[in-house]
Amino acid sequence: MLDLRDPLLERRTGRSRHQLHGRQPGEPRVVMNNSHDFDQPDLVVPGATGQPGNRTFFIQATEGNRTCSFKVEKQQVAALCDYLEGILADLPQIPSEQFVAPTGAQEPLGLLWVIGRLAVAYEEPDDRIVIVAEEMIEMDEELDLEIDFDDPIALIAAGFDPSTARFRMTRGQVAAFIAVGNDLVRSGRPNCRLCGKPMDPEGHACPRLN
Repeated sequence: MLDLRDPLLERRTGRSRHQLHGRQPGEPRVVMNNSHDFDQPDLVVPGATGQPGNRTFFIQATEGNRTCSFKVEKQQVAALCDYLEGILADLPQIPSEQFVAPTGAQEPLGLLWVIGRLAVAYEEPDDRIVIVAEEMIEMDEELDLEIDFDDPIALIAAGFDPSTARFRMTRGQVAAFIAVGNDLVRSGRPNCRLCGKPMDPEGHACPRLN
């Protein structure tokens, strides 16, 4: 599995990486896990709600009667689409029977949790691309608990059991995901030609003009 730990793909809070949020010393922690496995999804697609400049991005998966949506950052969607494009470029042409027309996401009824880390793998025997999303762990500077975040046993021992979502997709579904994701990213606020930063509809204070 290729673990995508680029800052664009791993969302972080502004808190210390080695200090965890949630309880005072000696207080018991309730471990809650809300993991989902989409082994044969009908649809996996990025989406966004709200107006440009104030949008909430998410990844939505549907399999049968089950639909789940997970909050994600715009930069994560952009970087994930770019990475997936590279994977598809290294594989044979997508068979015609795998073609999937790009379809937008439905308005989510709610977002289950926030995606922190994304990983991608290619299963060659079944010709599937697997995206694994891991729930972001909130951290608190007030607690001094040294934890190795890359050690799942250490996390569970500390009372943390991050949820995961696994999307096992055909290459046709991945191509549709990329098309929708790139359109979403491009449909945001236009960038300033001078500084490259997004411009708000009510005005833009370009630092290059100050």
